[in-house]
Amino acid sequence: MDAIYQKLVKINDDYTASTLGRQILDPNSKYVGGVIDETGIARANHMSTPSIMACWASALVNPDSRYYHDEKLLTAFEMAADFILNRQHADGTVSLGSTNYNSPPDTAFVVGGVTQFYQLLEAHDWAAVKPAAAKLKLFLERTIPAMLTGGCHTPNHRWVITAALALLYEIFPMPELVARADEWLAEGMDITEDGEWTERSNGIYNAVSDIALYHTAKLFNRPDLLDGVRRNLNMMVYLIHPSGEVVTDYSGRQDFGETYDMATYFLIYRLMAAHDRNPLFAAMSDYAGTFIRKSEAVNNHALLGMLLYPETAIEDLERAELPERYTLMLNEKHPMEKHLKQIDRVGHHMKIQHSSMHVAFGAPIVRIRDREQSVTIMPLAPSFFSLRHGKVRLLGMKLSTSFSPGIIKFNHLTAAESGYKLNIVMEKGYNGPIPQPFLPEAAQQGQVSPWYLLPHQHRPMTHLQTHEIQAEIVQGDSEWQIRIHSDAREDVFTQLSFILGDEGQVSGEDLADAGDGKYFLKSGGMRYEAEGDAIEISSGAYEHFLPALREDQHPIGCRYVHVNLVTPFDRTFTIRLR
Repeated sequence: MDAIYQKLVKINDDYTASTLGRQILDPNSKYVGGVIDETGIARANHMSTPSIMACWASALVNPDSRYYHDEKLLTAFEMAADFILNRQHADGTVSLGSTNYNSPPDTAFVVGGVTQFYQLLEAHDWAAVKPAAAKLKLFLERTIPAMLTGGCHTPNHRWVITAALALLYEIFPMPELVARADEWLAEGMDITEDGEWTERSNGIYNAVSDIALYHTAKLFNRPDLLDGVRRNLNMMVYLIHPSGEVVTDYSGRQDFGETYDMATYFLIYRLMAAHDRNPLFAAMSDYAGTFIRKSEAVNNHALLGMLLYPETAIEDLERAELPERYTLMLNEKHPMEKHLKQIDRVGHHMKIQHSSMHVAFGAPIVRIRDREQSVTIMPLAPSFFSLRHGKVRLLGMKLSTSFSPGIIKFNHLTAAESGYKLNIVMEKGYNGPIPQPFLPEAAQQGQVSPWYLLPHQHRPMTHLQTHEIQAEIVQGDSEWQIRIHSDAREDVFTQLSFILGDEGQVSGEDLADAGDGKYFLKSGGMRYEAEGDAIEISSGAYEHFLPALREDQHPIGCRYVHVNLVTPFDRTFTIRLR
């Protein structure tokens, strides 16, 4: 029997046991039947009670589970079905709870999973489970109006909604469901040739878009939609540190800088490995499966997927060897600058409700891996360089300046003969008076003239100033050299920060402890060590006394070593691997 499958069954059974004890049984509670989550209440979102129901359903119909046909669990499941029906709003939606109320996209996340375990139960030859399955079908039917009319916030929400429409169509074959999906799909795929989705979210939303588009493609007979899924899955092979930690250094979403592994990619790699008979995807599915420790969101539930789609078994498929040594630049040929120049003609003036424009989409990313060493070089991110060396985590290097002010996000990255170059030319000017023809009537008549009613877009720019910073990164034998230099402008306060994992220890002769995990490397070198691996960084400077520059923040949970510089400067920092 598949070892990963056995592991999933055990995880599922253990989670079933622990969640049964959290179900609300008080008949007077509005949350009766729901399962208390980390908020202290029960919710009907895709990470809460519906996700737990996916576990319970997978246990009820699986002969390998110790809860197979368990009457007590079936009673609990039916109560949970009543709960999601009771928490469903009159318009058919559910609320996320932490935000997003009466939310079509969050309802689509739930639909993406409930449709699957409904079909699992409906196909199972056990009369006792049919009343609960009927309640699930009613819940799903009630969501249809919202799925046919509802909007989204983020790029990936579109594909979550199309997946919900496709999965609903399999149960309720209404042509309106196809038509609504076509409206979303007509917007086109937001993915680069090298496989990066708009949100650049390797920890969370890549897998969300991938699994959603897989269902959409299969159920609406749109095999072209799998092209983007393949590209992203191929890209992710190169965005994993040796420990299995996913590269999140440049994410445009909430996984930015947080620790994630490959667990959520297990099912989509397995489904695509079976579909394409792809040995690399099969190997990646095995690898991702080693990180599964808990149940995931309802729409991407590993055991549910294995039970519902037995035809996707890949035990007989050969496995490719996963790469441990490579150097590549992703999105090097993506026409990012060409696209950015087209923004003005679109007419949205960079305003979108409840979302982001994600203008860093398609930025080049350098990934270098040499067994236990892993390096990422990136523009348009708060950090421009990160390194893993065994147990050592240099989470990032960032530059802050008083010119803008704030964190510098280099906007160009190019490969040079000896390494890589990043640069940015910052601009800052002053706003002149609004020309007379554009002034509002109230201002011209001497009435009260609120600042926010003035047409500021017509102010001419005066005294425009520029400031250029460049970084050059060169790999040597067991070391990295990073040269940072400014233009000739004088007296701009600058701070270079080395961001280190808090699990290691720092030391140095001229390393001043600033409290709360922050240090100033005033001169000379320093050492950072974690579990026997170490890096040495040199050399420091303390040319100004500012602890932090305006509009720069240093979140807790890391160690920060700061080097304070004043322009003009031209300094080379060396990171030696020990």
